[in-house]
Amino acid sequence: MRHFFKSAALVVFVLSANLAHADGDFKRWAVSVGWLHVMPQGSANSTNINTAVENGGNYGVGNNLKGADLLLSKNLDDVVNQSNNILVTNVIKSLKSNVAKNPDYLVSSLITNSAKADVYGISDWSNNAGLEADDVDTLGLTLSYFVNDHVSLELIGGVPPKVDIKGKGKIVASASSIANSTAAIPSLINGVEINKDILITDLGGHGKVAEVTAWTPAITAKYHFGKSGVNKFRPFIGAGVVYGHFNKLKLNGGVEQDLINAGHMVQNVLDGNAGEALQNSGKSSANPVVKVKTDDAFAPVVTAGFSYDLTERWFTTASLTYMPDFHNTATIIVSDSKTGNQLIKANTKVDLDPLITYVGVGYRF
Repeated sequence: MRHFFKSAALVVFVLSANLAHADGDFKRWAVSVGWLHVMPQGSANSTNINTAVENGGNYGVGNNLKGADLLLSKNLDDVVNQSNNILVTNVIKSLKSNVAKNPDYLVSSLITNSAKADVYGISDWSNNAGLEADDVDTLGLTLSYFVNDHVSLELIGGVPPKVDIKGKGKIVASASSIANSTAAIPSLINGVEINKDILITDLGGHGKVAEVTAWTPAITAKYHFGKSGVNKFRPFIGAGVVYGHFNKLKLNGGVEQDLINAGHMVQNVLDGNAGEALQNSGKSSANPVVKVKTDDAFAPVVTAGFSYDLTERWFTTASLTYMPDFHNTATIIVSDSKTGNQLIKANTKVDLDPLITYVGVGYRF
């Protein structure tokens, strides 16, 4: 952002030096201060998630597989019947009876001990859920240099506002596992497939999911209709470029905890506890931590408005500005602080595309 301001200052300085002695019965410089109302027009985009779990990788089931999760399988009875094994048949029969009484009942270790499964669906996926920026108000500041009576260069800034980021939709992992063991008894149910949708976080349910400070200086060139000293009311049109830098991002505590729980889920799979991963229990051998970052952005600017002279030096001004294709990418990293290993990486594009109104009062010199 320093380079942006240095470049802007250099342009204005060069023009000022070259044109300071040009003819013209008008003031070269103008400043204004006023109310900026920012209305982002962008919609939420999908979120892409990648984890440390290998898609189709063979992982241990562990001894914390809930019977209710095993009974989600649509082909369990077929596989058990094909095994033609009285022990497995009786274990599953007993399991069904116990789960009916207690949904948290665990599958017998006779089945889960040394059991493995090929895991799918939580390696990488995309959900139709994302982020949107909310409307915000702040103090706007402008500095203008008039090349001549009709053309000006303007630096637009203001007090960097804290922008609320809203969540839209749910992030859900559609986990799938297929029993694939080499151990004697667990191998008798090879082929049993469990499919379960695991809620990672309900972005829409959390409402405000984050807060970020937005630095968005812009440079525009404007053409002013009318003539100084003759027309008090002078419309203008203009175009330019905006630079966006976003920092001091604070994540909603509920969303952060959901992401920490997701980190535990991934670690459980890696530790050979895929059964517990299905529960999204929020515990594992890891200590997941969450980091969020956003990248910088550039976008075009188009603007239209007017100024109205109160005196020779004082004036009021109002404008409507649009910044199309103004977007950045938010990246979320969940890692294990014990090992430094990355467990989850997610990113989503945040479309800002703001429509901005400005009403202010200015002074020429």
